[in-house]
Amino acid sequence: MKSIIRISGLILLIPLVLTLLAIWHWKPGSFILAFVLLIGGAGMAYGLVTKKLLSNKPYRFAVGLALAAVLLLVWMNAAVGGILGDNPANMMYFGVLLVGCIGAAIAGLKPEGMSRALFATAFAMLIVPAIALIIGTPAFDNGVVAVFGLHAVFALLFAGSAMLFRKAAV
Repeated sequence: MKSIIRISGLILLIPLVLTLLAIWHWKPGSFILAFVLLIGGAGMAYGLVTKKLLSNKPYRFAVGLALAAVLLLVWMNAAVGGILGDNPANMMYFGVLLVGCIGAAIAGLKPEGMSRALFATAFAMLIVPAIALIIGTPAFDNGVVAVFGLHAVFALLFAGSAMLFRKAAV
């Protein structure tokens, strides 16, 4: 637990320095949310899931990568103002996370099933901008390529985690 707190503190130094330099404009609530997400969310989940599988490095890396993607996705929607702008369409990301959570529960956290769950999560992530484009969200003011590109990055993170889970199953 001490290492999780240390790592989270080091990560939070980045936005703190950038806020002090007036490059970013984080409020105290943003730091609290980030700390809670890092410690309570990602850090604790990583520790609990990987506790029994300390020798399986691909599994540990897969969990870490998936949790990092989830953390970034939640952070971008909670603190940054939403990937799709200030729009109710951002609720679709909870559906993406739900796909991953239900898949993990069905898989019982076993590597083979986790691989399938993370591939499904990657696919769900790719569907979001297509639905957003169809319903006409204002997020595409920044360009269709930018929105689809950001979603592709998240999908690649989830797919990379899926590949690591597949390797852990061997």
